[in-house]
Amino acid sequence: MDIEKALHFLRTNAQAYAEAKANRIYLSEFRKSKKALLMISAEQQGKRTSQQRESYAYGHQEYVQLLEGLKVAIEVEEKLSLDIERAKLMVEVWRTNESTKRAEMAGYGNRS
Repeated sequence: MDIEKALHFLRTNAQAYAEAKANRIYLSEFRKSKKALLMISAEQQGKRTSQQRESYAYGHQEYVQLLEGLKVAIEVEEKLSLDIERAKLMVEVWRTNESTKRAEMAGYGNRS
């Protein structure tokens, strides 16, 4: 187990994770704005009922593209999150191993 690699990964990927999470949240919130804008556009095109406007918005190419972007953002965030969690677990395993070694050494010292 390479503890230095795990610690380096945690240090160097904090910013990337923050950016990935910010992108995911931004796209998730922007999705609501895009739907509203598309519904206004649908109304201007003569779609009178809210059902017609909503169907237009959800089926619009721009909305579908936004969903694809949101999918990618979620994937990036989740991968970084899982990699960070893995690195944290590696550090915890290392700490446990080091503690066990210290306890064993102390035990050997008491037997002499």
